[in-house]
Amino acid sequence: MGAQTSIGDVLRPVLPEVADEIVAVIRAELPPYDAAFAGPYEQVIRDGVERALRRFADVVEDPGRADAVDRQVNVGLGRGEFRQGRGLDVLLAAYRIGARVAWRRFVAAGVEAGVPAEDLYSLGEAVFAYIDGLSAEAAEGYAAEQSVQAGETQRLRRALIRALVREPIDEDEVRAAAEAAGWALPARLAALVSDEASERIAGRIGADVVAARLDGQTVAFVPDVRAPGRMAQIALALGERRGALGPEVGLHSAAQSLARARLALDVVPGTFVQAEEHLADLLLAADRRLGSELADRVLAPLDDAPEATRARLTETLEAWLDHQGRVEAVAQALDIHPQTVRYRLGQLRERLDRLEDPDRRFELAVALRTRRYTSSSAPIQTTMPTSTTATSRPTSTRTGGVAAG
Repeated sequence: MGAQTSIGDVLRPVLPEVADEIVAVIRAELPPYDAAFAGPYEQVIRDGVERALRRFADVVEDPGRADAVDRQVNVGLGRGEFRQGRGLDVLLAAYRIGARVAWRRFVAAGVEAGVPAEDLYSLGEAVFAYIDGLSAEAAEGYAAEQSVQAGETQRLRRALIRALVREPIDEDEVRAAAEAAGWALPARLAALVSDEASERIAGRIGADVVAARLDGQTVAFVPDVRAPGRMAQIALALGERRGALGPEVGLHSAAQSLARARLALDVVPGTFVQAEEHLADLLLAADRRLGSELADRVLAPLDDAPEATRARLTETLEAWLDHQGRVEAVAQALDIHPQTVRYRLGQLRERLDRLEDPDRRFELAVALRTRRYTSSSAPIQTTMPTSTTATSRPTSTRTGGVAAG
């Protein structure tokens, strides 16, 4: 008896019994399916198993009879497993049980019908090859549905973040978007902007964080940023990627937190930047055109000096402001002789009037600091000096300290 011509006639009479046994064994060995198969759905599953067995009997007689409709049914089964919240491994385990039971019952039927041993061996290979095919089709459906759901999840999160940053904020829209995305609205939150091209950063920070790609950046909203360990979580999630955290605000100010975070990412160097620690820098960077106008006007008396002279005078002025007019400290910082510092200060006084005026020194400090990042695309520097002046004006880096006189 040849497997290609008569084996189907041997198998078809036992298929209903084989389908019953497969369902019973699956329910006994795989608890996730025991409850799922209960009630009317059990008959649906049992009919599906028998349909797959009949498809096998047809294909083993004539491989050309593979049915595209049956294939789509199996792909749909994989999709359904994902929607039901069961893992793909459970479904594949059910297929393996089906192969085991079917092979045992098919061999018994073949021996009883006198099927030659070599044909039974071929039948065994065909059974497991068929189950591999079913498994692949179901896995394809599972993966496709998983991708669809992931895309839908990201769409909902993107809609939520757009609602949060819209001005003026529509609280009803935000609440509806949060409910659709499955996100519990916090009382307060902070925006995190990252160069990372993935929303997975949210999961690395915590389950209560929502993130999506927005305008070419990954934007996340982080609740409770003051909680112990939260900043360490964010830094760890960023790794070597740059990111900036805006201030913690109420829901109605989410757009403001995002704006601060984006500006900080643009102008402040470092891997993990907290905008609240650089508010002076953000203030100066908020209107770069105005800052450039200020720098051009205040520093114009230095512009006609030869380039090398202008660089030396600018460097000396920065150090003098940083070190509050202490010549020895300036000389040490620049690694030059104090007399050289005094000579350069004389040149500066010839070009820049009212150097002893606190308001004038403040203006010069702001101009120098502003020119650093309005004249190039490089981030501004933000290392702050350790001392302040009696005028209580803002301290700064070498481009912005205020001298005492």
